[in-house]
Amino acid sequence: MGGGNGRSAADAERDPTPRGRSMPDGRPVASRDAPIGGQAVLEGVMMRGVSTWAVAVRTPEGQIDVTSEPLVSWAKRHRVLRWPVIRGVVALGESLKIGFRALAISANAQLEEDEDGEPEEIGGWVWGLTIAFSMALAIGLFFVIPVGATSLIKDWLGSALLFWLVEGVLRTLIFIGYIVAISRLPDLRRVFEYHGAEHKTISCFEAGDELVPERAKRYSRLHPRCGTSFLLIVMVLAIFVFAPIGLPEWYWLLASRILGIPLIAGLSYEVIKWAGKNRDKGWVRGLMWPGLMLQNLTTREPDEDQLEVAILALESVLAVEDPEQAKREQEIEIVA
Repeated sequence: MGGGNGRSAADAERDPTPRGRSMPDGRPVASRDAPIGGQAVLEGVMMRGVSTWAVAVRTPEGQIDVTSEPLVSWAKRHRVLRWPVIRGVVALGESLKIGFRALAISANAQLEEDEDGEPEEIGGWVWGLTIAFSMALAIGLFFVIPVGATSLIKDWLGSALLFWLVEGVLRTLIFIGYIVAISRLPDLRRVFEYHGAEHKTISCFEAGDELVPERAKRYSRLHPRCGTSFLLIVMVLAIFVFAPIGLPEWYWLLASRILGIPLIAGLSYEVIKWAGKNRDKGWVRGLMWPGLMLQNLTTREPDEDQLEVAILALESVLAVEDPEQAKREQEIEIVA
């Protein structure tokens, strides 16, 4: 299996060390940024470009099923959706839509056939409830609970400055605790391994290396544009976004935390976009270091079979779009 968008096997043989800068784990990562992102799913990987996305899933029988669908970015429909900050909200919504669709495909691929020999599928209403529950849990856990808990000691704190500092620290600690907790779940280990395969494959492509498992496994499982780093930036930026609001009544505090989520997401998007394009600067890598450390919890070293799945997903995207041409035309930065 090989991609026509990387170095040849002969070049790889002459230069056994992948090109790029090293990450905190000592593995290399490419210094350039490509308009390719992705997501780990159940026994598979979703990869997306600018004009298409694909998900590759290994079935219980050991085969790899690949599903590819065209993508028309919302940002191409209206100029206002390409403005800074707003484009981040658009990118987040677009990523969530594709991500849940890819998860549904991967989950259905793991189901056995029914009594009539027809493949079983999880109903749309089940996924609708799953999405609603996931969004409510995220908002409640990372925004409502921190402001609610801090409000209980608002009079004791005595100042708006202390209030938003305590709330921000509590929010960040809850987020880190959540990451640590889920990283210990055995059932999620293979998802984290596919997450590592996704990052390694993207870095392999960004380095111009040959897209084969033997080459991809040399790269870091950490990536500057990872969604884990994005979420940590959200938690930190929220401290500064909510600071000017002060200490209004509790219902305004609660409303501001919920309504402010799009603004925080948009600002965080701009930060992750900037960091991805400036990853070769040492001080930028220093700023991104905490997020990279968290990726040690949400990624695991994949095996070559998992890398094969990730590479097939990426090759399905590359088969229908030219990344360099797409990068010149792109309006949305893609989270890896």
